[in-house]
Amino acid sequence: MKHIALFGTSADPPTVGHQSIIEWLAGLYDYVAVWTSDNPFKHHQSALAERQQMLALLVQDSQQRFKQVGLHTELSYAKTLMTVQHAQQIWPQAEFILVVGSDVVPTLSHWYGVETLFQQVKLLLLGRPDVQLQPSDLEEIERLGARFSIASFQGPPVSSSHYRHTGDINDVPPAIAAYIQHHHLYSWNEPKPPLDAPQPPLLLTTPTQL
Repeated sequence: MKHIALFGTSADPPTVGHQSIIEWLAGLYDYVAVWTSDNPFKHHQSALAERQQMLALLVQDSQQRFKQVGLHTELSYAKTLMTVQHAQQIWPQAEFILVVGSDVVPTLSHWYGVETLFQQVKLLLLGRPDVQLQPSDLEEIERLGARFSIASFQGPPVSSSHYRHTGDINDVPPAIAAYIQHHHLYSWNEPKPPLDAPQPPLLLTTPTQL
């Protein structure tokens, strides 16, 4: 039986931290299925299509070293239970390990069909330097039937949110940095008009009649 790691991420944008997780998982499991999706608990600054393109660049780079990694955009659902059910259709004989970051664990008990989900997958919980796992959260998901282990993995101290605020090129692989620059993603990277460009006319509003 194949053991398949399911690693979904909002990837806004994908970072060297995401890449290190994917490559670490590739050393543990028969296959690593990767995708990006909209997280209903987060506000995303770039469109899903943009994040899919960036994640594809990251996966292509990892595939040069790990052939057992693949991008699966067909698994991109807002509800993880639907993702797992689709994965079961693709790999009917596999055992699935759902990879979850410590920042997501507090929301698990509110996920759609969570008790059914916990019956169909094992959880691998990844700690983050900025978000520690809380015993109360672990007790809650265990009460709901979760089978989980806590990874010993320690990735680089980077995050998508840090990159979105700072544009630190050390946070993302070079191909993704180039993509972001070219497509002017994120507020700090918006194209600036030339200094001699004509200014748009001032729009005057008319007070609404009450």
